[in-house]
Amino acid sequence: MKHLTPTLAALLAAAFFSGHAMALTKAEYDAEKDRIEATYKSEKEQCKSMAGNAKDVCEEEAEGKEKIAKAELKAQHEPTPRNHQKVLEARADATYEVAKEKCDDLSGTAKNACEKDAKAAHTSAKQAAKAAK
Repeated sequence: MKHLTPTLAALLAAAFFSGHAMALTKAEYDAEKDRIEATYKSEKEQCKSMAGNAKDVCEEEAEGKEKIAKAELKAQHEPTPRNHQKVLEARADATYEVAKEKCDDLSGTAKNACEKDAKAAHTSAKQAAKAAK
């Protein structure tokens, strides 16, 4: 049991530093960023055919995917602990924004409970992101 912690620490360190070797070149980074932006525009365009809150949810999902993809891209291009944390935060924020938008379909007590649950999940995810530092 005493050897488990140092072994685990060594494995985690090896996994972290192996990510550094996979950094993207500037050209790869730019191409991927353009692809992310094109995907976002396409998804946003698909939302135009919707109406009401479904359209709002669709738009929030598209924005969230774009923010997550850009954060992941930056973390891949510049693999640092801070950029990894930003990916986790982007996921938490995107999930929260979509959940809040979905709560708009509800009313009264159900809406309040939905918003509270979304906020609690967001707070928990943000704390987990900070703990991953």
